[in-house]
Amino acid sequence: MSSQQIAVIDYGMGNLHSVASALEHVAPEAEVLVTSDPAQVSAADRVLFPGVGAIRDCMAEIKRLKFDELLREQVASGKPVLGVCVGMQALMDRSEENGGVDCIGLLPGQVRYFGADLKDADGQRLKVPHMGWNQVHHTHHPLWAGIEQDARFYFVHSFYVEAGNPEQVAGTCDYGTTFAAALTQDNLFAVQFHPEKSHTAGLQLLRNFVDWNGKP
Repeated sequence: MSSQQIAVIDYGMGNLHSVASALEHVAPEAEVLVTSDPAQVSAADRVLFPGVGAIRDCMAEIKRLKFDELLREQVASGKPVLGVCVGMQALMDRSEENGGVDCIGLLPGQVRYFGADLKDADGQRLKVPHMGWNQVHHTHHPLWAGIEQDARFYFVHSFYVEAGNPEQVAGTCDYGTTFAAALTQDNLFAVQFHPEKSHTAGLQLLRNFVDWNGKP
């Protein structure tokens, strides 16, 4: 493990220091690279694809830098790839945000707005964005190893993923509606929450990612 390289893709959207620091914490012997260099990403043993902000701006930079093609290549190579927050949403077919934006299309599904009149089961109004701690009900997958069922993770988002393939849903969360909190397909795993802000459970997920061989 001492020579392992983990590439955190930097396309200019947000401060990536916290997720890189979390990876360094759980994998002190690994080399964590925050990079926009396609060659470094391709040479890495595993790839983390983050994202914050508006999807239109994210996708504009991803396409300008041809990182959509880069991501397809990394996933096709079989190496473990982890999408986080807007990074997860960017992997889908399309988002309703910003009037409708085509995304990368690595996973089937749509990104939907929670709505201006979101309510819980008791009819109480829910604030949008969905911000704070919420439970994730997960399936069986190596990235959930050592994480208790319905563990709490930290979310910040106004849009949620509506998965096109229910078999790819690796975790769900309830906030006025039940949405996909985690998706997986072969060596690709993606989460809506921020593992780097999710204390023990989040760090365990990142630790599992570092140890993951990319197999379901």
